[in-house]
Amino acid sequence: MSRIGKLPITIEKGVEVSLSPANIVTVKNGKNSELINVNSSIEVKIEGGELTLTRKNDEAQTRAYHGLYRTLISNAVQGVTKGWQKTLELNGVGYRSAVKGKVLELNLGFSHPIKFDIPAGIDVKVEKNTTVHISGSSKELVGQVAAKIRGYRPPEPYLGKGVKYSDEVIKRKAGKSAGK
Repeated sequence: MSRIGKLPITIEKGVEVSLSPANIVTVKNGKNSELINVNSSIEVKIEGGELTLTRKNDEAQTRAYHGLYRTLISNAVQGVTKGWQKTLELNGVGYRSAVKGKVLELNLGFSHPIKFDIPAGIDVKVEKNTTVHISGSSKELVGQVAAKIRGYRPPEPYLGKGVKYSDEVIKRKAGKSAGK
């Protein structure tokens, strides 16, 4: 039995979880909603305030799905209640960001500003022009948006300039050493 897959998911107050005959789990809380399309080899049961997953057979792929879908549903429940957040820092002279409507404008040392369209379901806030807070109910979408923004100018190891996660540690390299 999967150690992660066998753990029950507690459904918090105010969260509505429903299961369709096509094995699609819907997690709702007010304005936030998440859909998880569960593989047919995994059986989902909602009993009282808990949701449990069991597998129909003991094949290797089914065992892998057991833990995967339990984690995906758990992340959806946490996403609609508390939400997910990533924080990015811009390090470099003249590096700054601003939110204009549904567009994040980034100045990252290029000859032109980068305009990033903020997808639906994501909330972006800029603090002090150099800190970008990305939040939303989908863990996957929050991580994807943060990775895309970081990909415009990843941090470099010599001066540490670029876009980095707030908890990321950059291994610094020594520059050229002078001759003898």
